[in-house]
Amino acid sequence: MHYKNNLKFINFNLFLIIVLIITGILQFFLMFENVRGVTYDIETFELAPDTIRSAKTVEDTFKTEQERNEAEKAVEPVYYFNEETAEHRVELVSSIFEIVFDVRDEIEKKSQVIVESEEAENVVRIPSKQEQIEQLREKLNEITESQSLLTFSDDHLWSLLTAETSDIQNASNTVQSLVKSKLSNPIRKEQLNTARNELENELRQNTQINHSILNAVIIVGRAAIVETEFLDQAKTDELIKQARDSVEPTRILQGQIIVQEGNLVDREVYRQLELLGMLNNHSSINPIIGLLILIATQMTFLYILFDRLKMEVTKKRNAVLVTSIVYSLSIILMELMSLLVDEFDVKIAFLYPTALATMLVRLLSDERVASLVTILIATSAGIIFHEGYAAVLQMDIALYIIFGGFASIYFMRSIEKRSDLLKACGVVAIINVAFIAFYLLMIQTDYGLLELLFYAIAATVSGLLSGALTMGLLPFFESAFGLLSTMKLIELSNPNHPLLKKILTETPGTYHHSVMVANLAEAACEAIDADGLLARVGCYYHDVGKTRRPAFFIENQMSGINPHDSLPPERSAEIILAHTTDGAELLRRHKMPKEIIDIALQHHGTSTLKFFVHKAKEEGKEVDEALFSYPGPKPQTKEAAVISIADSVEAAVRSMKNPNAEKVRNLVHSIIQSRVQENQFDECDVSIKELKIIEEVLCETLNGIFHSRIEYPKDE
Repeated sequence: MHYKNNLKFINFNLFLIIVLIITGILQFFLMFENVRGVTYDIETFELAPDTIRSAKTVEDTFKTEQERNEAEKAVEPVYYFNEETAEHRVELVSSIFEIVFDVRDEIEKKSQVIVESEEAENVVRIPSKQEQIEQLREKLNEITESQSLLTFSDDHLWSLLTAETSDIQNASNTVQSLVKSKLSNPIRKEQLNTARNELENELRQNTQINHSILNAVIIVGRAAIVETEFLDQAKTDELIKQARDSVEPTRILQGQIIVQEGNLVDREVYRQLELLGMLNNHSSINPIIGLLILIATQMTFLYILFDRLKMEVTKKRNAVLVTSIVYSLSIILMELMSLLVDEFDVKIAFLYPTALATMLVRLLSDERVASLVTILIATSAGIIFHEGYAAVLQMDIALYIIFGGFASIYFMRSIEKRSDLLKACGVVAIINVAFIAFYLLMIQTDYGLLELLFYAIAATVSGLLSGALTMGLLPFFESAFGLLSTMKLIELSNPNHPLLKKILTETPGTYHHSVMVANLAEAACEAIDADGLLARVGCYYHDVGKTRRPAFFIENQMSGINPHDSLPPERSAEIILAHTTDGAELLRRHKMPKEIIDIALQHHGTSTLKFFVHKAKEEGKEVDEALFSYPGPKPQTKEAAVISIADSVEAAVRSMKNPNAEKVRNLVHSIIQSRVQENQFDECDVSIKELKIIEEVLCETLNGIFHSRIEYPKDE
């Protein structure tokens, strides 16, 4: 195909990046709607067109703050009572009246001095009323400056200066007693006026207080009343913090009904829709960024896997293309199925063929790639089939695909015929049923008989559909990409294939030889992690060219007549050498896979027919060894290299007389060394270590095949 020729000129890593970028872009546009979410074009005070449910769980910060503020307001402030306040204020009252008594005493003493001075006929001025008032005010100034309520008028002070001592003393005792009584009880700041008014009323009602000094006494009493219970701000703040912290954040839960269809979208509903990003003008870009990160991660995993995959570049390119196409087709199929999800009350997603992509990639590419693709598809399915009421992923569907996919990988490891694929499908169906049983039991929902029947049928159909679609799509991929799948190889290994029938009927000796070589090659290939099935099938057809002239090959000479005895060595060599190209031509006519044709051409490489070279030399001819060498090419793959060794080894051991284990080992070793010295393995990636493994496996297998004829050396 033309695309293959063009791709040869592109570096593999660049090719891989381009394919994965295209796959990622396609996946993004396919899954864009799944993460964008449902949005509505609604304004406040309109009627809701549908019953709108929350598409995700979010914290309603506005509501949370409201509830926390309410909890804060409900906290009772913490107060503490100061027992010393009463004593301090009583002392204050006592101090005021003591000052009054002191000033009165001083004035009285001055008055006595003046009287004595008059008797002595000395002239001494008596302090005026105002001077006496100022003297008292000055004495009280230290106290009144710190007590804003102690504001005395001149009349108040004069009344205190002129009242009877007994009246002053009685007023002092009464005020002190009342203040002490009042301040012995808790009084908060907001209760001060009430307490002062109560004290004032009690003073006014007290008949023992002289009316002339009552107003002054009331001022002293009111000033003495202060708060005795104070706010403990630290403890109150701690209680407020505890109250606020105890309020759980208010959340709008996934699936919660925001507004019923036909109801009014008020400001509160509109605010919630706005918070959820469910309005056209408030949709969030975060899920889009999340999807991009997911796809980038998925493509990165694929890049790392393919970059490290040990496989021929051509096969790797095909594997990349096939994997990308199968992966994209799976996403498309899931998207189509997701369109039907809302139309059914049951999970229609359980009908998805869980193992389809896994089986296709496993048969067309590699088991490790199939494992990774299973996980990537399961992750994508979790988003595509997301119903809006689960978490980020619809985990039941994701796990459903993972279990089904890995079941198919495990049970496809030993596929030898198409019926094995059907068995794998049956196993997948059983695993699907088991998973759905687990799912239904875990969600603890009562289902009717019809629903349970649907889920059982869905699981079975999913498994069987995986196999049916795999079998149906496989030929298209094989044809489009020229791939040789496991199923194709199994089909080619059927003895009823026309070419195998031709080999069996026309060259029975060659057929037997091919089967023996196939056993050897398969065992050796599996030992070095090469494709054992390809080697087996390649061996079946590698000598098909001998059907053109069967009698010229020794394994088919039943009569004992060898036609080469009557032919010149050049002609004999020409006939023998032609069987590789004749075989390739015959295989092409039957539209056989390229890998099988390559094995037919390469299994002798460019080796020389030494027998006929020697015969020509014995006849005295000048020998051009090119005329006695196979046209090649040399083996290009490990499988072709193994087959070239196994082909020579089987023929050589069969011709040995009385073979034993030591003879077989020496023969196998010499054949491999001869191939290495002739540089027959220069164009394939088989290593010296692998050649040693091949030698060991061939010896063990040959000993098993020819055990009845092997004479083991006797112990000395």
